[in-house]
Amino acid sequence: MNIQTKYHGEIKVNEQEIWHFEKGLPGFPDEKQFVLLPLPNNDVFMILQAVQTPYIAFVITNPFLTFKDYEFKIDDSTLEQLKLESEKDVAVYSILTVKDPFVDTTINLQAPLIFNVKNHQAKQMILNDSPYHTKHLLFQHAQEPVKE
Repeated sequence: MNIQTKYHGEIKVNEQEIWHFEKGLPGFPDEKQFVLLPLPNNDVFMILQAVQTPYIAFVITNPFLTFKDYEFKIDDSTLEQLKLESEKDVAVYSILTVKDPFVDTTINLQAPLIFNVKNHQAKQMILNDSPYHTKHLLFQHAQEPVKE
């Protein structure tokens, strides 16, 4: 199937590449299908692109690449919803807020994206009562949120 995207124009997507977010994303409850698109010549950042709506796309990354001590527990409802059976079936990403200059870009560590790589189910899980916030500077190892 062909879809229109925010950053890649029109592309062909294989149905098996679609990630299913049963309840959508916070703020986007009707967007239930997304694809992960690579950025050319870049192994660190990807695009999480809505299948239905071309302008809904998020720059994401693996938070453990920058925040080595990042840790949280996947709650029971998420484990059940995504039918997660093994740690090896889990992939975790975080949404970035891209800024100009890029060095001011922030990462949302409070609401990681949890993917079950086995069944292509996914969810954005909100970490309540955690030390993490929605705006940690990506390029500084300090875990202080950005004050706005």
